Amino acid sequence: MLPARPLADFLNAEAAQLAEACTRCGKCVEVCPVVPFGPMAPVPPQDVVEPVAAFLAEGRPMSEAAGAWTAACNGCGACLPACPEAINPRKMLMLAAAKQSRISSKTPELFRRMSRSIKIMIAMQLVPQEFAKLFVPARPREAAMVFYLGCNALRTPHLLFNTMFVLDALDVDYEVVGGPSSCCGVISTKWEGAVSTGQRVTNNTISQFEGFNPEKVLNWCPTCQLHLGETLDGYRKTSFSFDHVTAYLVSRFDDVKRLIVGPVARRAVLHIHAGCIEVGHAVERLLRAVPGLDLADMVVESGYTCGGSGCSRSPELAAIEHAALLDRVRETGADTLVTLYHGCHAIFAGAEGEGTFEVLNFTDILVEAMGGIPHQDMLKRYRLLDDWEMIVTEAQPYLRANGIEIDDDWLKRHGPDILASAEFKGGLDCLGVAAARAQRP
Repeated sequence: MLPARPLADFLNAEAAQLAEACTRCGKCVEVCPVVPFGPMAPVPPQDVVEPVAAFLAEGRPMSEAAGAWTAACNGCGACLPACPEAINPRKMLMLAAAKQSRISSKTPELFRRMSRSIKIMIAMQLVPQEFAKLFVPARPREAAMVFYLGCNALRTPHLLFNTMFVLDALDVDYEVVGGPSSCCGVISTKWEGAVSTGQRVTNNTISQFEGFNPEKVLNWCPTCQLHLGETLDGYRKTSFSFDHVTAYLVSRFDDVKRLIVGPVARRAVLHIHAGCIEVGHAVERLLRAVPGLDLADMVVESGYTCGGSGCSRSPELAAIEHAALLDRVRETGADTLVTLYHGCHAIFAGAEGEGTFEVLNFTDILVEAMGGIPHQDMLKRYRLLDDWEMIVTEAQPYLRANGIEIDDDWLKRHGPDILASAEFKGGLDCLGVAAARAQRP
């Protein structure tokens, strides 16, 4: 059933409620890890949060410090337990960012550029049958579960196929929903400021879920988790539960253990995020069930994920934390760095090039423990090649097989930005409207 009110009205009501409940005490600012790395650092905490609440309540423009704090929020959630009023400051900042983007967006063509970048990236890595599995919507049918990929996870398709291997081993009846045609709506609503488009996109995706009449939607993407499960919580009634796929795997922990058929002899450091800590703890529990796997440490990074929506919002902090993680891998003598999400894996895959440890996703470990062969990680291969002459030579057969014709020189020139998701920083003009118009006869 479609919601009774427009998304803009829902967001405005949520913003007003949070602004009214907020006492402007500044406790959320005091514990925020991004504050020392921006212009809000010398500003009293109360003077940072007050303009945010006033912006949501009255539309008064935010101060430089308040605007910088809103833009730098990495979703870590440290503010939630710190709030004496038990409101959700993270949601307040998400709503402020969405409202600010309606006034002025730094990424007005983000969805267009992102969707085209994703299509190229996935087509560089998969054979046509696999490409269609992730990119072409499945026909509606009765299915107990939906495995929801989101959009950007398709950039690292191997971990999605690994997850499907585990679901298949558990004999789960599911269908796959994902890709830009099934976006959660966060790009339009939060980044582009196009709330009416965000409403249409979000409702379309939820309707796709409902087309399978599922009991559960097993989500992969942490951004979708926060947008649909937190920012838009209460916007639309649904007949299914919505949670991260790892929560489902833990709910069937005994079944997962029975499927583990052999040891995985590795000494590993697991990288997780504070912003969705329950996902990291679920992965830790799953990995500790694998015989032979020695988890030397678990490093918790602030933010809810790596990448443009998470830790990259505060680049200086991210650089410090990423360096600390790699140092910890070396200090423990680990032979494996285990990543959490697609954004994390995309950032750290190239670190394997230093030659002292491998970089694997937790799904690689689970598949190996279950006696399977993890899906080939072509993104990591491209990262390790680090030579665009060689990358283009390897990628072109995949691209052509998937019906995408791209000039070699164009791919060499723009490929590095595509693999780096540069559109989230305002890049990839080559995939924008102006570039498309210039190419028309």
